[in-house]
Amino acid sequence: MGHRLRDNISSDYFSAANRLKPKNARRRIVAYVESYDDVLFWRTLLGMYEDETRYFEVMLPSNRTLERGKRSVLMSLLYGNTGQDMLACVDADYDYLMQGATETSRQILQTPYVLHTYAYSIENMQCYAPSLHNVCVMVTLNDHNVFDMQRFFSQFSAAIFPLFVWSIWHYRNGIYGQFTITDFNRTIELGGFNINRPEDALNNLRNKVMRKVNYLRRQHPEAKQSYQKLSYELVQLGVKPEQTYLYIQGHHLFDKIVIPLLNKVCGILIREREAEIRRQAVHQTQMRNELSCYSHSVQDIVQMLKKNTGYLASPQFMQMRRDVERILGIENEEHGN
Repeated sequence: MGHRLRDNISSDYFSAANRLKPKNARRRIVAYVESYDDVLFWRTLLGMYEDETRYFEVMLPSNRTLERGKRSVLMSLLYGNTGQDMLACVDADYDYLMQGATETSRQILQTPYVLHTYAYSIENMQCYAPSLHNVCVMVTLNDHNVFDMQRFFSQFSAAIFPLFVWSIWHYRNGIYGQFTITDFNRTIELGGFNINRPEDALNNLRNKVMRKVNYLRRQHPEAKQSYQKLSYELVQLGVKPEQTYLYIQGHHLFDKIVIPLLNKVCGILIREREAEIRRQAVHQTQMRNELSCYSHSVQDIVQMLKKNTGYLASPQFMQMRRDVERILGIENEEHGN
């Protein structure tokens, strides 16, 4: 019986539970998320709005099964009458950019107690380009800026934007089978590139993108006007061409682009620091001790990227903050970074 009761817990239940508490007790607001990896991200956002009147508890929706993901989160919210005591927190994926073209997109945009990332996913936010140098410092304890990551991701994004518009165009028109996210990811693969000559990889990328764009233009000669209109609309929705990387599939960005790049950059920084230790050591024992001490201080790149909160300064995170404030009825709260 207990299980069935828990499965049907709705925001009414939380509202009722909150009403039973003493008048001065803090209001508990439950925030459902898609997976364990999402808990810290949403806690970082919602924790900014805890005070003596309310607190948030971020958790996965299902007590009974290990079902995860967006559908499970949205179903939990839609089970009962929605209210301010329950939130659904999800990755936007393409649903934000669909602007109501699909059922899930309509749910996410029109249900008042759903929060979404604007960027494709949490991974994209963790890869926020202006914060990547700090991630390298966290990993290597070396603050030498050997590669301009902001410039690189700006150029990478501008290069892929025309093809990204085609990707959204296919999904909006319900013909994504003709050009899937996987096809898109395959075209924007960087491959192994030389960190000292990033322009070679970028030129190669531009050529691949233009070839695919020209192919799709030939496939859909009728799309000229709708493509231009969509391109303009995406910019209005916040997809600046130089920030396209935030809107592509998060796993692809994280695993196939950012991690290989950080591996290269951090490798240089670690070798640089080790060379410095060798140069400065007075004798062999000191050198060995220092190298050993340093190697124990070096952090894991994936873990540091997952803990990265540099996205707090991003326009996408600011949009999320405005959404939380709208739900909580907080007007014009000052945004500290």
